[in-house]
Amino acid sequence: MGVEVSRLSNGLTVATETLPHVESVALGVWVKSGSRNEHDNEHGIAHLLEHMAFKGTSTRSAWDIASQIEDVGGEINAATSVETTSFFARVLRDDLPLAIDLLSDILTDCRFDPEELEREQHVILQEIGAAHDTPDDVVFDHFTETAFRHQTLGRSILGTPDTVKSFTPKQIHDFMARQYGADRMVVVATGAVKHDEFAREVEKRLGKVQARAPGKPPQNANYVGGDYREDRDLMDAQILLGFEGRAYHVRDFYASQLLSMILGGGMSSRLFQEVREKRGLCYSVYAFHWGFSDTGVFGIHAATGKDDISTLVPVLLGELKKAGLEIRQDELNRARAQYRAGLKMSAESAASRASQIARQMLLFGRPVPMDELMERLSLITVDRLTDLSARLFSTRPTIAAVGPIGSLAPFEDVVGMLPSPQPAMRVVAG
Repeated sequence: MGVEVSRLSNGLTVATETLPHVESVALGVWVKSGSRNEHDNEHGIAHLLEHMAFKGTSTRSAWDIASQIEDVGGEINAATSVETTSFFARVLRDDLPLAIDLLSDILTDCRFDPEELEREQHVILQEIGAAHDTPDDVVFDHFTETAFRHQTLGRSILGTPDTVKSFTPKQIHDFMARQYGADRMVVVATGAVKHDEFAREVEKRLGKVQARAPGKPPQNANYVGGDYREDRDLMDAQILLGFEGRAYHVRDFYASQLLSMILGGGMSSRLFQEVREKRGLCYSVYAFHWGFSDTGVFGIHAATGKDDISTLVPVLLGELKKAGLEIRQDELNRARAQYRAGLKMSAESAASRASQIARQMLLFGRPVPMDELMERLSLITVDRLTDLSARLFSTRPTIAAVGPIGSLAPFEDVVGMLPSPQPAMRVVAG
């Protein structure tokens, strides 16, 4: 049947996909607003809002929200990212109306009770403290802060203790009123769902949400790169090496995804085989590519002991140089197969499929058919990947390191070990 899409009277987008032989429904509301939509004095407010949504409405207490969904064996939760906030639930098919009502209630009638706010601020302060005590969390926070210095895209989603403690119910309400509107929201359900019935139920409960959010979109991000080091007395060192990636909409986005798999996407990847299996220089190494609406980050993470750092980094950089000279066809075929399998396997989960559809609707304004994604992947060639590698890894890097890192080469030395800067991008077919 595929994905069915409707627009409600206020412009709210509703999308569903019926999955045969599934007895449950995964549903949620995704909002195109996250931590990078915050003002300078609002660092962490998007995440706090997500927490406070479950702390009571005019008709339900926090206990009511939790107990009513769990009385029917369902689940309800939320998540905040850099560019989106999502509120989602999973229930059996007969309990879909309850789930719609709960999600709608917390999005349209939050009380932001001062006592509940004080408690939740304390919870988030504990969360911030726990993250600070976890080196592999800390290093990623400093990595993005360094890559996008002094920009909301580079800030921690959690906020700081000072900002979190400062927020009032009015500030949270004002942020929600400024950012949440039908033009920035999509409601998605997958599984045992009928589109027309679902759309009617959503219209009843969310049809009066303001048509347009008055808040301005965030400023375009500017990747700057740089160096961050924190010498700690730890058993191991966490090292991140990154470069400017590609936004969702640009030509090289999918090529960057495949390149990350070839370099560090599994046990057969170049970095895993060369750095971990052949040389034993670290216990964990992988590559990743994060795409955002206007930029991206390509990164490599390695976790190692202090005695191996001085050898590890040159080996990593050597593998990046090699990628700009040659990518083999068998590596490309394997990465394509991994990507294809990941998409198809995630589509077998109602929750994963709902999230995938929501992201596509927010980014592209439409669901992207699987065949179209496969066609895009099929057009990527080894020449295109080597061209991308040569350009990508010759730009200003971002380094973030936490742990016993005294033997880590200076930033300028790392820059000197990278490939020489490349000329402007040449056109490659596809």
